[in-house]
Amino acid sequence: MSPPSPESPLNQLHPEDQPVIFLMGPTASGKSRLAMELATRLPCEIINADSVQIYRGLEIGSAKPTHEERNQVPHHLLDVTDPENPWSADRYREAAWKLIPELHARNMLPLFVGGSGLYLRAVEQGLALTPTIDATLLEEIRNEAAHSGWPRLHQALTEVDPDSAQRITLNDAQRILRALSVWRATGIPLSRWQQEQPPPPPWRILKLALIPPRAVLYPRIEARFDQMVIHGLLDEARTLLERGCDRTLPAMKAVGYRQLFAFLDGDCTLTEAIEWAKQESRRYAKRQETWLKRESGLTLLTYEPFLEEALAHIHRFLGESP
Repeated sequence: MSPPSPESPLNQLHPEDQPVIFLMGPTASGKSRLAMELATRLPCEIINADSVQIYRGLEIGSAKPTHEERNQVPHHLLDVTDPENPWSADRYREAAWKLIPELHARNMLPLFVGGSGLYLRAVEQGLALTPTIDATLLEEIRNEAAHSGWPRLHQALTEVDPDSAQRITLNDAQRILRALSVWRATGIPLSRWQQEQPPPPPWRILKLALIPPRAVLYPRIEARFDQMVIHGLLDEARTLLERGCDRTLPAMKAVGYRQLFAFLDGDCTLTEAIEWAKQESRRYAKRQETWLKRESGLTLLTYEPFLEEALAHIHRFLGESP
């Protein structure tokens, strides 16, 4: 893939006009395949926007790009952290905002690909600034919870950050952990951090979305999960448990892994776990569709193959002739 010529619109834009593409859609809608096809026709690099693919060790169940695909097209924000060190949407935004100008400086079009709507919204609009928390502190709080329970830590949170505690239920481990860790790390309540909002980014964003009919999407979801199991998803789940990853970690709650953990714990049969995972995947896709339908400025791709239609929208967005 050659870089754009000096006459390319990417080389002629002011920084505030630099383009960014979002390729959105529910799970198994074909986003990754379309992104690879676009990368053969455009000077672009792919930025992961899937909240599970950022974690190392969750390869099969998150449907990460293969090593061959990564060798063909540069991919960013994959495998950036371990499950024990969760990333927030704000931390993702910070990394993405740093990456976008670097790609523009090399005359590359940033192509965000994924179905994590909150991550993409954070890139588009910004989110409240919150600090990065050391993994050691997070582990200390999890150990406290294992000993005394999350409701007890929720009570501790009420004493130092009542505004956050009021919004968080007694057993919401992830949010209690986040709010309490911010207080202990900084001495400033999370609720006060969240009052600080970064200015919106200067880039222009084209939001493309693939939303196949459910009669097409649901069989794809089921077939893909069957292939994941065939290719070793159960062993991958077993390895995560053997590492001692805490079940309350966001990565450990991902669809597919959680259901196979139940099988490995002896709570259900493998067949039941697989059917449960497929059902939860369908429900997740439905939630993603609902999110997308509420997005403003969305350009819906209407038929397959999507490539030519997507290219036409992108060329118009860039000010080029298709």
